[in-house]
Amino acid sequence: MALTSAMEDYLEAVLMMQKRHGYVRCVDVAEHLGVKKPSVSRAVKELSKSGHLVKNADGTLSLTELGLQFAEQIYEKHLFFTQQLLEVGISPELAELDACRMEHVISQESFEHLKNAYKTKEE
Repeated sequence: MALTSAMEDYLEAVLMMQKRHGYVRCVDVAEHLGVKKPSVSRAVKELSKSGHLVKNADGTLSLTELGLQFAEQIYEKHLFFTQQLLEVGISPELAELDACRMEHVISQESFEHLKNAYKTKEE
């Protein structure tokens, strides 16, 4: 199932908060993404149906193996593009914003080629 960029943002947010705090609640996701809690509830329902996310009995959210795989790919792209934009002098705010846009439109294959090209260039 192809995810929308908004759904990818939710997965990425859950991953980031899980790494930072060890747990994730819907209210935390809403605050992080600047959306209302009902929007998070709808996204959680959709991502649960698609097998990317689980809402635990205590109300916390967990990525499934599939969700973790998607979230890590998205987050890796985000970090890569943010870093590249910062290195060419883009402001941190704009670099974050543009990286978020870029991470959603580039294919995994193209991203891997770009990443490898930069690695080779740095060596």
